[in-house]
Amino acid sequence: MTAAQDARRLFRELTDADPIGVWSAPGRVNLIGEHTDYNDGFVFPFAIEHRTHVAVGRRDDGRIRVVSRFSPEGEPVPVEVALADLDALFPARRDDIVEWARYPLGVAWALLADADAPTGVDLAFASDVPVGAGLSSSAAIEGATASALDEVWGLGLDRVRLAIAGRRAENEAVGAPTGIMDQMASMLGQADAGIFLDCRSLVAEVVPLGFEPAGLALLVMDTGVTHAHSTGGYGERRAACERGAALMGVTALRDLTVDDLPRARELMDDVTFRRVRHVVTENQRVLDAVATLRTQGPRALGALLDASHVSMRDDFEISVPELDLAVETARAAGAIGARMTGAGFGGAAIALIDRALVPEATHAVEAAFAAAGFAAPQVFTVRPSAGAGRDD
Repeated sequence: MTAAQDARRLFRELTDADPIGVWSAPGRVNLIGEHTDYNDGFVFPFAIEHRTHVAVGRRDDGRIRVVSRFSPEGEPVPVEVALADLDALFPARRDDIVEWARYPLGVAWALLADADAPTGVDLAFASDVPVGAGLSSSAAIEGATASALDEVWGLGLDRVRLAIAGRRAENEAVGAPTGIMDQMASMLGQADAGIFLDCRSLVAEVVPLGFEPAGLALLVMDTGVTHAHSTGGYGERRAACERGAALMGVTALRDLTVDDLPRARELMDDVTFRRVRHVVTENQRVLDAVATLRTQGPRALGALLDASHVSMRDDFEISVPELDLAVETARAAGAIGARMTGAGFGGAAIALIDRALVPEATHAVEAAFAAAGFAAPQVFTVRPSAGAGRDD
């Protein structure tokens, strides 16, 4: 059964009726540009074929009910609130809502300002986006919800506005201090193309990747080590970036270049400086990656991918042994370049590799994890794919 079929089935279990439609949105892989988005910088993600689907029906009582297969325990438990009560819930009482439900309810809350007498809705979710792998399963929920409510409520918002609603949901309703890269990638994705995004202006450009004609595949190595944006080291890294920008007298680290790093070293403690150095050099790597694709093609990206991982491992300190092993093993198996992707502290690594080498690399990574005593990774390829929209 596909995730789209599962969403329909779950909707029927919830309502004893058929949905009026099914919408979906993809997860994403960030090819390069990590922790640059909330620093007003540049990112270069692409949407993947793994998607979250939501089956939708109207209600006439002004309430919103959400249900999903995301809960790890037991049968799906619906969460229901009045649309009029969402303002009281978010952000002040968000902890009253189970975490997964804050994503769709938060999107509804963020869109209410644009809605004129919105109808109540039932939303049933199912997904094949791996959760906790750094592939932005959260943005897929947000994108599916936003595209569905935009049509059902007749909002007529463009995709950037819908992405902004998703970011507000994640920041305020969920409490995760993320940037807007994930939501923009999920909304704007196109087949065999990346989204070159300026996170300050929100100007996005679709850039052909050329993986298919070059005979390349993008291998995802999900370590199984889970992470959470709303807790732990992510917030600490973001605070360090803000501290560094303040010490340099700029609005955001986007305003610095590599030429500013000697002065930054003089002004900052070692940890803050290394956090800043990662963001500044990663911004430059994004610009270099886009230029390289246009002039030399995807086979010339390897050194940039490798340098990005070293920077995240040593300067931003967000890698873990499983990620480092995946990256090192993929390189040894013939990958052009490899890096961890996502917020870090777990999740997945990616490798750009010849399609013919995928089976060998997959086996090598699995064997390396077994030899190290790590849990078995999930290794699979992804294709740059279309963004959010209506399935039927």
